[in-house]
Amino acid sequence: MNIDKSPKVIKKIFDNIANYYDSMNNIISLGTDKLIKKHCIKILNISDKSSVLDLCTGTGDLVKIIQKLRPKAKITAVDFSKNMLDIARKQIKEVEFIEADVTDLPFEGNSFDFITISYGLRNIQDRAKAINEMYRVLKTGGKVLHLDFGEKNMLGKMFEVFVPYFARILGKDYQSYKYLVNSKQTFPEPNALIKEFEDQNFKLVERKDFLFGAISAQVFTK
Repeated sequence: MNIDKSPKVIKKIFDNIANYYDSMNNIISLGTDKLIKKHCIKILNISDKSSVLDLCTGTGDLVKIIQKLRPKAKITAVDFSKNMLDIARKQIKEVEFIEADVTDLPFEGNSFDFITISYGLRNIQDRAKAINEMYRVLKTGGKVLHLDFGEKNMLGKMFEVFVPYFARILGKDYQSYKYLVNSKQTFPEPNALIKEFEDQNFKLVERKDFLFGAISAQVFTK
């Protein structure tokens, strides 16, 4: 299956769904989305003095969790959807939101103690370049949290059927949510993705699966 993941196309998709992205995620996940993200952030053991970079931040839902758990941590958040960032800036204070491409980050090397990215890597055309950029800007000994769909099991297949249908009956952007399903289908399962990170010199620290493996989190170190 060929999917157009050019930056122009992806920007348009996420700009289009920005206003209802968070509410749809909460409905689609049956309320588990925020619980899983909170659990994953706790795994990282972020300290109050840590510098954290959240990539593909969207409207900043992961940033809110980090800020609540570690209010003194220095958080920087990046996305290339202007509409998503506009919402994030209105909702969240004391965080630097930057409009930028994950494959060309505007930071010096070894800048951050932690990097987080959730449900974003599968929307990037050049995953290897994005992973390489994470490695470049992460401090030695720092950690990366990646969270996304996991094994292509029965629960995951139910999601693929349910989401476009749900978007259609609610009158949301059906084509954009159809793309999200297609991007899930073509995204590597956790074992293959772990190898992609290891090919860029990351080392796996921990893997945590949720919802019978339908959602998977991986923590890597440099």
